[in-house]
Amino acid sequence: VEGLSRQPGSMLAGVIASCRPEEGDFAAYLERQRANPFVKGFRRVLHVAPDELSEGAVFRDSIKRLGGTGLTFDLVVLPHQIPKAIVLADLAPDVTFVLDHCGVPDIKGGAEHPWREHMSEIAWRPNVMAKISGVVAYADAGSWTVETLRPYVEHTINSFGWDRVVWGSDWPVCTLGGGLSTWVAATHALLSGCSIAERDRLLSGNARKLWRLD
Repeated sequence: VEGLSRQPGSMLAGVIASCRPEEGDFAAYLERQRANPFVKGFRRVLHVAPDELSEGAVFRDSIKRLGGTGLTFDLVVLPHQIPKAIVLADLAPDVTFVLDHCGVPDIKGGAEHPWREHMSEIAWRPNVMAKISGVVAYADAGSWTVETLRPYVEHTINSFGWDRVVWGSDWPVCTLGGGLSTWVAATHALLSGCSIAERDRLLSGNARKLWRLD
């Protein structure tokens, strides 16, 4: 990926690298990546892992090691796992966390609870940001509309505020919900009543600041 970023016309500015905080060699891995300015943060997909994975001592110690590095950690969790994400955020208050995909709500099932309450709670943590992404993949691919997505996107933005949200394409997973162009169009429809300043912060400004992209 870094090699692709050096090609003429590339828009790649950095990477959120996969990692395994539960493994004992994470400290060495972290030191190697810190030497590479192209790496902006880390990601561990927890919604496909056992719930107790993030509760392990090695995992938690690894997350604490990110403190002071300027590297972020993406939280990819299901609604019932958000309380576990809250614990991580509280254990490492000097680490910036990014909650992916609006907390992975079950939009297809129309389930807003306890997702809604958990989102409000984790948003109280100033070291957690939210990514407005992925929601089309969790809706019914054949029938969702902008209004289907609106309660989930708006609650996320209202909970975190315009200074703590970033937009994400979730490509290629977004193809499960209609594709990238469809998600982009839905995003603009959802933001139709927002100010230019609010839109700019969500779509680029906050990400540039968070991952030092300028």
